Amino acid sequence: MTRKVYLLGRGAFLSKEKMAHKQNYVERMELNKQHRLASGLVSERFPEVAGIVIQMTYYQKASNPILMLRTVNVFPTGYAYFNMDCMIRDCCDGGFDLTSVITDMVKHHKKLGKGKLVCNGNIKDNTLASDHASIAYEIKIQFNR
Repeated sequence: MTRKVYLLGRGAFLSKEKMAHKQNYVERMELNKQHRLASGLVSERFPEVAGIVIQMTYYQKASNPILMLRTVNVFPTGYAYFNMDCMIRDCCDGGFDLTSVITDMVKHHKKLGKGKLVCNGNIKDNTLASDHASIAYEIKIQFNR
């Protein structure tokens, strides 16, 4: 049996499970914010970079394998945080960390990089394989003149 709990100021009843989910979400968002702040700004970490464009195709293990297409524009005023979330709902602690790829590209002054990554996350109830999601990426870096 689910017990209802009244939240003041919201005017709605929420179950304990929904409240726990909301708390987990708030904690994840706070942790994400801390990671972004710790990564520093692109202009500080990579002063020679004028901009970065990351194009990704998200894949899932399903009958329709292409989950979505995504383009991320990174400006010098943005955070140098390049860990993209996994789009699979039940994935825990997953994602695609492009930090080492971008750092290597900047170090070697490469303007274009392509590759594939597999999600490093876990599925809560182990119903999906460890390779439940992947991305194909293309990164374009524009350097200052």
